[in-house]
Amino acid sequence: MSKAMRIHAHGGPEVLTYEDADPGQPGSGQILVKHSAIGLNFIDVYYRSGLYPPQGGFPLIPGGEAAGVVFKVGSDVDWLKPGDRVAYAVTTGAYAEQRVIAADRVVKVPDGISDEQAAAMMLKGMTAEYLLRRTFKVKAGDTILFHAAAGGVGLILGQWAKHLGATVIGTASSTDKIELARAHGFDHVINYREQDFVAGVAAITGGKKCDVVYDSVGNDTFPASLDCLRPLGTFVSFGQSSGPIPPFSISLLAQKGSLFATRPTLFVYNARREDLEASAAALFDVVLSGAVKIKINQRYALSEAGKAHSDLEGRRTTGTTILIP
Repeated sequence: MSKAMRIHAHGGPEVLTYEDADPGQPGSGQILVKHSAIGLNFIDVYYRSGLYPPQGGFPLIPGGEAAGVVFKVGSDVDWLKPGDRVAYAVTTGAYAEQRVIAADRVVKVPDGISDEQAAAMMLKGMTAEYLLRRTFKVKAGDTILFHAAAGGVGLILGQWAKHLGATVIGTASSTDKIELARAHGFDHVINYREQDFVAGVAAITGGKKCDVVYDSVGNDTFPASLDCLRPLGTFVSFGQSSGPIPPFSISLLAQKGSLFATRPTLFVYNARREDLEASAAALFDVVLSGAVKIKINQRYALSEAGKAHSDLEGRRTTGTTILIP
């Protein structure tokens, strides 16, 4: 019997339960994947805690990204076969040894990228792709601010943004994290525990501020993030690790400089198959070129997912973490 990490009620890391879970058989348009590695992301915490409602109710298998091998193929799937290496980024269901998934949500993993790398970068890497190339099209000469620079998305986006020719500013909470971010493309990293990051951005930019702020922190960095933007700048809120941004009047954007604000999600940006394929291809290309390196900083057994969640929420992890079935 296949094993999975499931939750039967919302709560802390202790609600994650390692138990038998029959993945079922693939139907029309589906495949059965045997996972080699599974990515850990803050969105998994949101589903576990109840910040995001469970899809399909309980029991819920969290986890949004993984890589592995096609084990079985359902009907009407003619472009995949058993043995093919695949990876994906969805919403839930990845914390399992095996799972059934829609074939049109996976992509083939090219030679030169390991299963562990693929599992570590699909959700985070394609998030970096749409943020940099579609939500706000970063170009040479732009100045960007990215909060949580030493996190999984941050370490990929920092390298990619530098590759695009941007000046990359980040925030982090410790000397070790600052050094890690600087080694991954960030030109400047502000220790937000020791310095007001708004003042730090103003000093770094000579008062010109940033073209775009990418914010996955939420409550703790708002509305100060708006004060880091030059007139007509873009505020991109794509997460809320410190809690949701409180409701605010849209007139605040006018007061801060006729700003643009958006709350994008990967799953809308990659809803169409052609967008998913293009996003994954861009990610694979930039990694294979060497411009973006994928380092895995923590590994846990799938059965230790509760400890992994506790470490993630306690800010005891950096960069990318994977679970091994």
